[in-house]
Amino acid sequence: MVKDISKSIDACAAYYGDDAGAMKQYLLDGQQRAMSLPNRGPIHFDNNGAIHQDILQAYSTYGFYIFENVINEEELVDIEADIQTMRDNFPTEMGAVTDAMGRPALGSDNQAPTLQWAKPLSDPLGGTQIANGRHQVKLFEPKPNEGAPQATPVYLGGSLQFSPACLRAYANPSLLKIAETLHGPDFAPFHEGLFIKDAGLGAAVSWHQDGDTHWDNPDFDENIHGFNFMGQAYGSTAVNGVWVIPGSHRVGRVDIVALVAEAGSERLPDAVPIICNPGDVAINNRQLVHGSFANTGYEPRLTLNFGFHRRSSVLNVTGAGIHADVATFDADFIKKRSMVIGLAIDARKQRFPDETAYSYAPLAAEQDSLVWNSQSQAALKDYNLMDLSI
Repeated sequence: MVKDISKSIDACAAYYGDDAGAMKQYLLDGQQRAMSLPNRGPIHFDNNGAIHQDILQAYSTYGFYIFENVINEEELVDIEADIQTMRDNFPTEMGAVTDAMGRPALGSDNQAPTLQWAKPLSDPLGGTQIANGRHQVKLFEPKPNEGAPQATPVYLGGSLQFSPACLRAYANPSLLKIAETLHGPDFAPFHEGLFIKDAGLGAAVSWHQDGDTHWDNPDFDENIHGFNFMGQAYGSTAVNGVWVIPGSHRVGRVDIVALVAEAGSERLPDAVPIICNPGDVAINNRQLVHGSFANTGYEPRLTLNFGFHRRSSVLNVTGAGIHADVATFDADFIKKRSMVIGLAIDARKQRFPDETAYSYAPLAAEQDSLVWNSQSQAALKDYNLMDLSI
């Protein structure tokens, strides 16, 4: 069921001045098109215990799928508690090293990128050379309301080191089974983070495709740059959510400047929003054209983002240098970065002992020695320096 966000749609459209009517209709039409697609439902399996073929076919066709009710109420409570604990420890402002209680702020002594900020309702990446210039156009930047802060948190990288609840969600056995089905039993991790899209403040993310390394690979296919899971703590809507162009993951690198020019605006006509309820998890192919508008509505979005690759896409490949420093990913590098999967499996097993844990083939010999506790959680500090960014 789609949440009634009519007030947020009206509020969003009002920021667009003479284009308010067109923006409102765009949001409404996109919402309707999104809900008409046959690419949502619970995770279900065939008689052999494999992910059902209708899910795989829909994902291949559209490049995304919404798995409903993956994160149950008990786990959502855990996640929301961790989110609050982390937010209480955020720096008082961009650049500060202490939180509101005078404690060292979250990530203040990390080497790896952690909390990222932006001007409210801005598009900080669009039209820049940041992230290898993948964000080719700048989206409309509404003027924030009076009293808005100078900067707002937009992304927390390496989230598994800060949140045991996010670490446990990472090891959801059904989600890992999907990763195995798409990328083989030796699938590799990519990167994890939290997208923060606060109501009335959240920044835009310009239209783009993820992935840099394999566009000209002779073995290019629709899955060569991997995928992201996007777990929704509060849900996502046409106003605050990610929009995608269905099927664009299969066509190679897209000239987004030309798409915008043809459309006559940033409102790409073939795009649809990823609409989720709390606890839903979307899978998003990294080659899909996607982006999100500034959150001028009344509902916040908090997305648990974590992705996976085929081992062949990263083994002995030099990284793109976006999520971590440039490195060549040999087998030892990949195995060390994959240890977080085994640790997450143990953490989840401790929290949900009645659940059948996922068995991750590359760590079968080490799994019993990978024990989650406060010490191993602390040892995850800066683990994202080894993100497999391609």
